[in-house]
Amino acid sequence: MSAVFPTVREVLALDPVRHGAPRVVAGDAGLDRLVRWVHVAEVPDIATLLGGGELVLTTGIGLPGDDAGLRAFIGDLADVGVSGLVVELGRRYVSGVPRVMVAAAERRGLPLVELRRATPFVRITEAVHALIVDAQLTELRATEEIHQRFNDLSVEGADAAEVIRQAAELSGCPVVLENLSRQVLGYDPAGESAELLLDGWEQHSRRIRPTGRTAYDPDSGWLVTAVGARGQDWGRLLLRWPASGDVPSAQASEPNASPPTRLTILIERAASTLALGRLIRRDAEGLERQIHRTLLTALLDHSRPVDEVALRAKALGVVLDRRHLVGVMVRHRADDPAGETGPEAGQARLRDLSEAVGQALREAKLTALTSAVDDNSVGALLALPDPAAEDRALSAFASALRRVRLDAGTGRASAGGDGPRSTAGADPSRSALGVEPARVAAGVDPSRGGGAGAGAVIVAAGSGVGSLREARRSLVEARQIAEAARRDRRDLPIFRLPHVGLAGLLHLLRDEPRLQTFVERELGALLEYDARHPRERLLDTLRAYLEQGRNKSAGAAAAHLSRPAFYERLARIARILDVDLDSVEASLSLHVALLALEAVPHPLTPPPRLRR
Repeated sequence: MSAVFPTVREVLALDPVRHGAPRVVAGDAGLDRLVRWVHVAEVPDIATLLGGGELVLTTGIGLPGDDAGLRAFIGDLADVGVSGLVVELGRRYVSGVPRVMVAAAERRGLPLVELRRATPFVRITEAVHALIVDAQLTELRATEEIHQRFNDLSVEGADAAEVIRQAAELSGCPVVLENLSRQVLGYDPAGESAELLLDGWEQHSRRIRPTGRTAYDPDSGWLVTAVGARGQDWGRLLLRWPASGDVPSAQASEPNASPPTRLTILIERAASTLALGRLIRRDAEGLERQIHRTLLTALLDHSRPVDEVALRAKALGVVLDRRHLVGVMVRHRADDPAGETGPEAGQARLRDLSEAVGQALREAKLTALTSAVDDNSVGALLALPDPAAEDRALSAFASALRRVRLDAGTGRASAGGDGPRSTAGADPSRSALGVEPARVAAGVDPSRGGGAGAGAVIVAAGSGVGSLREARRSLVEARQIAEAARRDRRDLPIFRLPHVGLAGLLHLLRDEPRLQTFVERELGALLEYDARHPRERLLDTLRAYLEQGRNKSAGAAAAHLSRPAFYERLARIARILDVDLDSVEASLSLHVALLALEAVPHPLTPPPRLRR
């Protein structure tokens, strides 16, 4: 029965009832039963006309005169499920109702109330029915607000976190969204303790077994509905009612108590909004990956407390507490490895790489948060049992990534799909690898790992750390190593800090103002010249000269210029910078400045052209 109805206790507090000086003589424990309607009856067989939930009013003039008949009368009312019996004294019973009625009502838990003063029953029925109608109008207004709120969210394309937040706000109850593996995709504790809400969630969730697509499980106190569309469910949305976790006294004696109708409507509307959003974004990142990205980004930019990140990751199946953590970054050597242009091509390429990284983690049986962290890189925070497992885990991941990319390039399915549950959050709407054959044909060579091919990728790892509070350092270090390794021609399965030498040091110091000042002092004049004469690209000429060990003939060939043209450009560079390019010391300083320039973003500097 819906909580929109008043309880027997609330009815007794109404003025028309209080005028009759009510006294509860039996069934105190049932005073919080809900009253669906008020029925006046003066016949002994009234139970056959009732449907349950009624508060019966009587003067007793038509009740049986024998004890057995009174017991049967009380038993019939209890069997049909009435909320209570109110007897007005004065006509049949003067000093009080018979003891046999009191004993029978107490035994069946049926509230039995005496009205010690004469009271027009019509006033009681009017007051109770007005209360019910008013509550139903309130429920209707709340339902209209629910429909309007979720219509707006659907039109705005709100993300899952916002939908869950709105559901918790409208209901005042904790709300949890989980996938079919009982991993938490999102939640809002509605002011309660998130730790208590999510502690042991998977085991707790598996004990919640409602009957039907949307149903209330009274044993656990959760209202549950399936989330999905087109016959494919991908999760469950759960709302805990009552919010406090304890069944309120109003429902204590209601064997079929259920949440208000508006909460059922709310959870179904929220689920349909989530399903619609998933359909709209079915070609975008999966929901799990969005959460992974949120958590990784939170670690990189300190946007969320570390404890909250650990809690949300644990709810998603990734335990980060008391683990050895290693930051990993994977990126293509070239910003545009397939010679493609446009944001859509870049997003597809990044999505393919993200799918490959997730598959590699599954094959290597590693637990990690992983997602794209910027327009070029896919990050992962490995959670290992102890530091001794670091080298073995990184090697296994690098080997699995090569296999996955090779399998994608040859059109074969990877053999790792039956491994343990992945924490990478792959989108079920895509293939296991998410790699499009047309992209392989376009020139991406996924079989290459750290080599110099157009489709080669760099795998970089930061230093392992012992706590989540230090994880940012490992992730940032891995990103800097990956950037520095782009100009390294070696084919290494994993790049670590010792592998990148001076370039790695400069990337670590990229935010140091003194390094930025050094770059401007050494190359500022040339940068300004290139900005005014973009076709000449003298910075590329200087880079070719220095990268070829100041061999002018080799530099001219690398720059695709004739030697006279190359010599003339070098002379112009020397005049602009006022340096002697034949000087070893001056050339060394310029070379360091060029490496630092690539580490320090400069608005006037075009990205370096990578050559084979």
